[in-house]
Order: sequence, then C-alpha cells, then structure tokens
Amino acid sequence: MLSIFICEDDVAQRQRLELYIQNYIMIEEYDMELVLATHCPHEVLDYVQSHKNMTGLYFLDVELNDTMTGIDLAAEIRNYDDLGKIVFITTHSELAYMTFTYKVEALDYIIKDDSNDIQKRVGECMAIANKRYLNDHREEKKVFKVSVGSQIRGIDYREIMFFESSTVPHKIILHMENGQLEFYHSIKELANIATNFYRCHKSFVVNKENIKYIDKTKREIEMINEEICLVSVRGMKGLK
Repeated sequence: MLSIFICEDDVAQRQRLELYIQNYIMIEEYDMELVLATHCPHEVLDYVQSHKNMTGLYFLDVELNDTMTGIDLAAEIRNYDDLGKIVFITTHSELAYMTFTYKVEALDYIIKDDSNDIQKRVGECMAIANKRYLNDHREEKKVFKVSVGSQIRGIDYREIMFFESSTVPHKIILHMENGQLEFYHSIKELANIATNFYRCHKSFVVNKENIKYIDKTKREIEMINEEICLVSVRGMKGLK
C-alpha cells in the first residue's frame, strides 16, 4: 500500500487536500492510505524514520510555520525514502528552483492560485504515483546507487534519462525525469550497468527506454522529458 502524507500549516487548505485525496482513493480504488495530515514537519519525519521500508507520496507546503521548511523536510525524507514521490504546494512559484538545489526530485510543484487546478493536479500526481508504485511491486526494482556527499542514493533505472560527462574532470551529471545529481564516476563504465543503457557519444550514456525521438540529421536524441543528448556518427549506427 502506498502511504500518503500531507504537511500543510493552513487548516482550510489541509482539509481540502484531505478531501481531494480521500475522494480519489475511493473513486479510483487506489491501493493507498492517507496515513498523516499535519501542520508539523517533525511528525512526518518521525513517522518516516520509524517506517524505513515504506514508500510514500508526500504533499508538502513549502513555507511552514516552523524552523523546518517543506523543502528541508523533503531533503530529510530522501534519507529514508529514496523512491517516494514528493509534491510541493505553495503560493511561491519563485521558490521552485530550490527543489533542484536541495536535489529532492519533486514530482510536481503546484501553485495555490486555483482550487480547481489544485484538485486536478493532485489527482494527476496520485495517478502517476500509483502507476509507478504498481510497477515497482510487479517486478524486481533495478536501482542505481550513487554517493552524493555523505548520502547513498538509490535511483530507479526507469527514472534515469541519461548520464553526461561534467566539465569537472571525472564527474558525471545524472539526468532524471525531474532533477539532476552530480557524482564521481567513469562514463565508460556506466554503459555497462544494464542492457538498456547505451553510450551514444563520448560524453553521453542514454537510457534507451526513455528515448522519445532520434534526429539523424542533427545527430540528437530527445528524451521523454524533452532534454537533448548528442549522438556521434558511430553511436548512431548502434542506435539503429
């Protein structure tokens, strides 16, 4: 069962989110449970810390009336729930860039301007989270483990778009559907982690499962998240 969490300090907004989520669970018959709706980020973190094998879907307000922001909370959650899905709901669209700074890989960033849009987006996020949760439990998960600072992160292969050589020697940029990570590794070795990864260029290893389009003229690959990889002449032959 997928556990759902709400951390929102506005009581009315929290109650609306609870209603949206409970309605979607009932109507769509999702294997989900709203386990906690609170104003306190520490309550969420305490629960996650005590349920280490759990996968969650988290709806977090960015600005909480607490010493810990929603983005701080998301970064802490990532230490315990690598594959959990995080959705930020806020009035501050300008803070979206911080989700990349903190490397929390948000599923969505919803602005509190339109209640109808919020309800629709919450439903879309639940549908995506449910699909990925079922896929994770239908087959053995393949996870790429990477050291980021003092943390060991596990990234589902399906979420990896491609690896790219950084301008910093021996450093790699891992491009995911919604975020990036940098770590030290050999680009050559990354082509061998699984059969669906292919070195299409001296600086790129692409996940073939996530290719949207190949432009043979420009020698470019467009991924499903619309990012672009380069392809060498030799690499194009292998893609064919």
